[in-house]
Amino acid sequence: MTADTAPEGSGTQPTGDANRLDVAHVDGDVYVVDVRGHRFRVDQPTAAGGTDTAPTPTELFAASLATCVVFYAGRYLLRHGLSREGLGVRAEFTMAADRPARVAAMRLVIVPPALLPEGRRAGLLAVASHCTVHNTLQRPPEISIDLAS
Repeated sequence: MTADTAPEGSGTQPTGDANRLDVAHVDGDVYVVDVRGHRFRVDQPTAAGGTDTAPTPTELFAASLATCVVFYAGRYLLRHGLSREGLGVRAEFTMAADRPARVAAMRLVIVPPALLPEGRRAGLLAVASHCTVHNTLQRPPEISIDLAS
């Protein structure tokens, strides 16, 4: 798979199949994802019939937002010559009680570096709150699901 991808958040539009990934069944509820030469698995907890060998797709969804937020926060710190030591994000999500099955709420808490100057806190939060994944959730993309012929 070739990729003409731009760095996260660069604003440059990729061309061709640059944003393609492939998912294939492995066994039971385990699937493998291939993207840009990287490979990872998804599974379900044993209580849901899986073997709990990997995160669930929903956990990866939450992780996608959390890692995008921390990436933007880290780049903000880097641009301002500040240490990323201790930077992190804690994320929690709640599933909806009604149908359709979906994530109903998410809460992310950015853990800033201990030495972050008080005057940089608001800027860090503002930049991190506008990461690509968060922007996408705020303005959902058109989604089509088709069967291959």
